[in-house]
Amino acid sequence: MSLPLSTGALAELTQALAANAERYDRSGEFPYDNFKLLHQHRLLGLTVPQALGGGGADLATARQVIAAVGKGDPATALILSMQYLQHFRLQDEARWPVHLRQRVARDAVVDGALINAFRVEPDLGSPSRGGLPATVARRSAEGWRLSGSKIYSTGSHGLTWYLVWARSDDPDPLVGGYLVHKDTPGIRIIEDWDHLGMRATCSHEVRFDDVLIPLDHAVSVSPASAPRVELEGVTALWMSVLLSALYDGVAQAARDWLVKFLNERVPSNLGAPLASLPRFQDIVGRIDTVLFANQALLDSAVAGRIEPQHAGQIKHLVSRNAIEAVELAIEAAGNPGLSRRNPLERHYRDVLCSRIHTPQDDMVLGQVGRAALGGANA
Repeated sequence: MSLPLSTGALAELTQALAANAERYDRSGEFPYDNFKLLHQHRLLGLTVPQALGGGGADLATARQVIAAVGKGDPATALILSMQYLQHFRLQDEARWPVHLRQRVARDAVVDGALINAFRVEPDLGSPSRGGLPATVARRSAEGWRLSGSKIYSTGSHGLTWYLVWARSDDPDPLVGGYLVHKDTPGIRIIEDWDHLGMRATCSHEVRFDDVLIPLDHAVSVSPASAPRVELEGVTALWMSVLLSALYDGVAQAARDWLVKFLNERVPSNLGAPLASLPRFQDIVGRIDTVLFANQALLDSAVAGRIEPQHAGQIKHLVSRNAIEAVELAIEAAGNPGLSRRNPLERHYRDVLCSRIHTPQDDMVLGQVGRAALGGANA
């Protein structure tokens, strides 16, 4: 499908978001201005089906938008990536009641409402490594009463809908997503997100104290005796590509800053820009080469030339290349690259966060290794 914005308009959007990035990085506040701008451009409902007023975007289109937003402000891009992923999944999620699917989708299109899944817990950690949640939904005459705590809840203050990973109090618990509106009584946000990078994602702890939701808000649950993998196949590919596009965007911003710096910096003893020196030409060439590899990999993924089973490897390779590109830029810039007066140090802090997203490197490489050695193990 075609982009809702032209290439030139996306570049202008990148510049507008970049103008706010330092302010939000320093304050750690939710970037409301950025999402107001994205809503004005009809980008918050980009992956909502066209039948419900959305853009019905495919992965190639979503990737282009996330890359542009990530180059401007990666914290905004991470929240937007989760929005796109949740609405993409929603299209084919038969477990959701139809009226809730339509309500959440139309909220995004009309009001710019955001949704994200809350999965990580203080004791369990990431559910991608197994285990049952401590967050419990107890049946009552009025509905489910949800109690528990979620950490690393990306977007917290700015979200309208929370998809909370929990288990019911049944003998065979129903495990999965319970849909909660932000205004439901009993919700408290603990402002404890004080991270090295991606500071404006507001990934605070969110506590639920006997929060009452209707019974049909157990929207994507399965019995613990018959668990269902939440991220697999095409869904895993979407997440991998969007996260990769985000952090590649950070590296692209770092590269552009370095090129400008090298062209403008004219040491008195040289009498010419640093860009004229072979050493810096070599470093920029190395940066552009690893970023070229990223673009080729992402282009192949959105074109359907890479099978979903390789989603984790895409994320691993693109993230590694993005980190290398920013590290090379810092090496070239020297002290100015680590000064808070310049954006390069922020790009470095942000790009390092690529390592902590699911799937993490040890899981990706271990899974690939086990598949390759399966015959020997058998």
